[in-house]
Amino acid sequence: MAITAKAKELRAAGEDVIGFGAGEPDFDTPQHIKDAAAQALADGFTKYTPASGTPELRQAAAEKFAADNGLEYDPAQIIVSCGGKHSCYNVMMAVCQPGDEVIIPAPFWLSYPEMAKLAGATPVILETTDETEFKLTPDQLREAITDKTRVVILNSPSNPTGSVYTPDETKAIGDVCVEKGVLIMSDEIYEKLLYGGAEFKSVASFSAEHQAHTIIVHGLAKAYSMTGWRIGFTAAPLPIAKAIGAIQSHSTSNPTSFAQSGAVQALRGPQDHIGEWLAHFSKRRDYAYGRLNAMDGISCVNALGAFYLFPNISGSGMKSGEFCERLLAEQKVAAVPGVAFGSDDYMRISYATSMENIEKGLDRLEAFIKGL
Repeated sequence: MAITAKAKELRAAGEDVIGFGAGEPDFDTPQHIKDAAAQALADGFTKYTPASGTPELRQAAAEKFAADNGLEYDPAQIIVSCGGKHSCYNVMMAVCQPGDEVIIPAPFWLSYPEMAKLAGATPVILETTDETEFKLTPDQLREAITDKTRVVILNSPSNPTGSVYTPDETKAIGDVCVEKGVLIMSDEIYEKLLYGGAEFKSVASFSAEHQAHTIIVHGLAKAYSMTGWRIGFTAAPLPIAKAIGAIQSHSTSNPTSFAQSGAVQALRGPQDHIGEWLAHFSKRRDYAYGRLNAMDGISCVNALGAFYLFPNISGSGMKSGEFCERLLAEQKVAAVPGVAFGSDDYMRISYATSMENIEKGLDRLEAFIKGL
């Protein structure tokens, strides 16, 4: 947030700043989705809806899980919230209390530990590195689980690393959680953004026991470029879904009415844009990955999902905060320090921006590295 604020300040002063911080696609929301929301507005669909989402959207989400993941959910098990972040927060509030522990592999999306703390729970951070492609191992997880462990957070494809667990790796993590009787919060919002033959399989899909131990967090922000629409949803065992719904009814109430109409069209309408976007993202990823690994003092694991790379900058002799502050001040390139994600030897670069910006930004990064 601090880097973004500084970048905006520099732009306002007329500086040419290249931003690699965006956590959202640079493409517009597909037109048929916007049309559905506009029609809902024109039809006067502007009042309260049920607090947990419209029946139509909950049904559409259930259909999505059946079609994409082979998972059967009753619409009563689906809770529509004000974005994927809101869905994650609701899960923590519904299942955690003081004294509980939440296991979070690092690098992690920066809000996970704070959400656990807001629920009174203690985040337990398990370190991973680029040597293991930032993946948690079953043995590492088993050793960390205690009688206080309530939830394990699994985010694949990952923000910030772009790592994707294979189906076998996902099942192995799920097996440990089933064995130990702990819940999994599976953040699957980048599910459709995959490269290089990577395969996504939800941890809930391996057995009825896996599904009973899993709360899926999902949303439309990333695959449909609907970040500002604030529509996310969870799929959970019924008692947990009811608890999430109760919490939401006393906090935010319903998500925006006409945004939900657009969301129905996103889930049920044409999906052609995803393949087109992936072609662009893949080209950008390949270019950025090659450029980064050619720079002295930088190494980078290739991303198999999402739209981020997480290069190791330890060869520069700087930690991520200093590195990114200097990069912005000296070369007008904004990247996110890895310390925000629990990994201070890295930085996050988003390739959800134009190839022109990527080329120009990486030229500047290379000049910065050579000047050290």
